[in-house]
Amino acid sequence: MRQYQQTLTLNTDGQGLTEFTDETARIVAASGIVTGLVHVFCRHTSASLLIQENADQDVQRDLVAFFKRLVPDGDPLFIHRSEGADDMPAHVKSALTETTLTIPVTGGRLMLGTWQGIYLFEHRTRPHSRSVVVHVVGE
Repeated sequence: MRQYQQTLTLNTDGQGLTEFTDETARIVAASGIVTGLVHVFCRHTSASLLIQENADQDVQRDLVAFFKRLVPDGDPLFIHRSEGADDMPAHVKSALTETTLTIPVTGGRLMLGTWQGIYLFEHRTRPHSRSVVVHVVGE
């Protein structure tokens, strides 16, 4: 069994989804692994990861709108506001989604469905630089 790992730096524009499917596919190709798994890990507590539709931008916009309604910034319920009104809501949104993804690799390619893309979901209102570890394991 072989392993290969790279860390990506993704710059966000604030709350929203940043697709990085192509970057992940390049790492899988560079690994030389034909059959196995790719594990993706977000190294932050106020951003998360999603596999979501990449064909229609309305999907990403609707997801952001839903999470804003579900966990609004500035909610008086929250005490933790060290970095602003969006601080604790960002942590809650991250807890409701995922910070890791695992995707099968077959034929040296990600086994995503036709309309699936890999996204970093930024939960903070201002832009951030996020670190994502991509680890490929297999033969």
